Amino acid sequence: MTRLFSRLIAPPQALQAFFPSFFMVLTGATLICAASLSVAHAATVDVRMLSHAPDGGRGFDPAIVHIHAGDTVHFIAADPGHNVQSIPGMLPEGAAPFTGPMGHDLNVTFSKPGLYGYKCLPHYWMGMVGMVVVDKPDNEAAAKAVSQPGAAAIRFRKLFDTLDRG
Repeated sequence: MTRLFSRLIAPPQALQAFFPSFFMVLTGATLICAASLSVAHAATVDVRMLSHAPDGGRGFDPAIVHIHAGDTVHFIAADPGHNVQSIPGMLPEGAAPFTGPMGHDLNVTFSKPGLYGYKCLPHYWMGMVGMVVVDKPDNEAAAKAVSQPGAAAIRFRKLFDTLDRG
């Protein structure tokens, strides 16, 4: 009777060999699913380059966007004669600068947390600038210290005020 009872409780040898392999496969599948979920949550935000922005004059709409690391901003050339490019000194340390061709859309994926200032080159002095804020920026003071021409300085002051108010 003891022999019969032990057979009912102990799994056969084949099952004992199967379980370690099963759990290794299950763990691997779980890691793959977790990795794909992090990619699946990346967002794309549209920013339009306009000759007549909602706040008047040439501009980007919206002029300031908040995103997470890994998200993409799709800069849309809604009106001709505009481009987008990063402003030196207004990027997190180690972040790659970006430049889009005149009159064309540009997708930029932001992988480093921080504040990114950008401009339309021909309309920079007229205040056609904007900001991308990725997670919690630690380079705001450095970005504020960058000298800006003409109306760009006024526009950036307004954008920084908006950012600081939360």
